[in-house]
Amino acid sequence: MNCFNHDRVPAVGMCAICQKAVCRQCIGSDRPRIVCNTCLTTRATLGFEYRSAISIGSWPLVHVCAGMDPVTMRPRVARGVIAIGNIAIGGLAIGGVACGLLTLGGASFGLLFALGGAAIGLGLSIGGFAAGSVAIGGAAIGLSYAIGGAAFGPSTIDGRHCDPAAVAFFRQWLTSVVPLRCR
Repeated sequence: MNCFNHDRVPAVGMCAICQKAVCRQCIGSDRPRIVCNTCLTTRATLGFEYRSAISIGSWPLVHVCAGMDPVTMRPRVARGVIAIGNIAIGGLAIGGVACGLLTLGGASFGLLFALGGAAIGLGLSIGGFAAGSVAIGGAAIGLSYAIGGAAFGPSTIDGRHCDPAAVAFFRQWLTSVVPLRCR
């Protein structure tokens, strides 16, 4: 197998990002994995990172990142008071996988509030699948209250059951948005 750029030079390996064969001249980094010069210099492939100068404790106030870390070749993780990225951990975490106090993401794990496709938290959880003290979702598991297509918990509202305690609780929060009526 020959190099992708130099067709008459034998390749010494393949780029971990673009999977193209590269020779010694075309290697941009060889630790921990081989990465070609093109992928190493193209920020769009490897992603980006922003950290605010202001920090609270050891965490930056705002940390935004996406893509791969060129040194470790692992996904970048946003860690900050406000964290935004594919993987985000922080006070307010927004990302594909979000973990923190207030979270929004595909998979969202929040202490006070979780919103996402799968939302799990100790406080209010809203999502396709929601689990928490108060859960609202297609499938909702509530430690106290749950409302959804399939709801499970001590006080629930779903297609099969309408608990008066759950109606009283949700009525105070949801009547301005959705009228609650039980059959």
